[in-house]
Amino acid sequence: MPKLGVNIDHVATVRQARRTIEPDPVWAAAAAELGGADQITIHLREDRRHIQDRDVRLLRETVKVRLNLECAVAPEMIGIACDTRPHQVCLVPERREEVTTEGGLEVAGNRQAVGDAIMRLQDCGIAVSLFIGPDLRQVEAAASLRAEAIELHTGGWAHAFLSAESATQLDALLKAAQAGLEAGLTVDAGHGLTYTNVRPVASIPGIRELNIGHSIISRAIFIGLTEAVREMKRLVSGT
Repeated sequence: MPKLGVNIDHVATVRQARRTIEPDPVWAAAAAELGGADQITIHLREDRRHIQDRDVRLLRETVKVRLNLECAVAPEMIGIACDTRPHQVCLVPERREEVTTEGGLEVAGNRQAVGDAIMRLQDCGIAVSLFIGPDLRQVEAAASLRAEAIELHTGGWAHAFLSAESATQLDALLKAAQAGLEAGLTVDAGHGLTYTNVRPVASIPGIRELNIGHSIISRAIFIGLTEAVREMKRLVSGT
């Protein structure tokens, strides 16, 4: 069964709402690890709306599990990643006007820029994942550019959950995961996953890890982050 990556961006969202020093995402990472997180995920956006440069540096020094840094295919972001050297960088699409990441990275139509970013990160000893939709064309492009991993965008599944479209969305994830594995890629998944919709995705064969943030942080408001992570970990692992 997959491992659990916990995205702590929205702890920083609360902090930045008041431009203060709390709650500190560094503390959140420690609490998530106590709950069983296998990976800590953060997204350093170009507009710095939540995670800040300081957070990236301190989390790299303090996180005991894997640190996964999401960032845009932009020279500044790639430079920060090479300076801090997280265990993995996940390249994502980014638009200033979006509330959260909408859709997957266009890899097939942007091979030069994505390929250059991959090579620069790999030269720094950083594994690279590409956040893509469950599209076989994008899977093939990711493999051809020699990324180590892909993370399948599960937003379509999340939006369609319990509707007539849910079976189609799950089938697309299944086929994309299978294609990724056959191409030699490590396959992760995430976006919009919650305590109610995670089990079918967690059951897809071969997925290494699920990255989940908003639902866990929302649950943590009521029961605490460590216990919220434990609850999600049980669902993801099927225990």
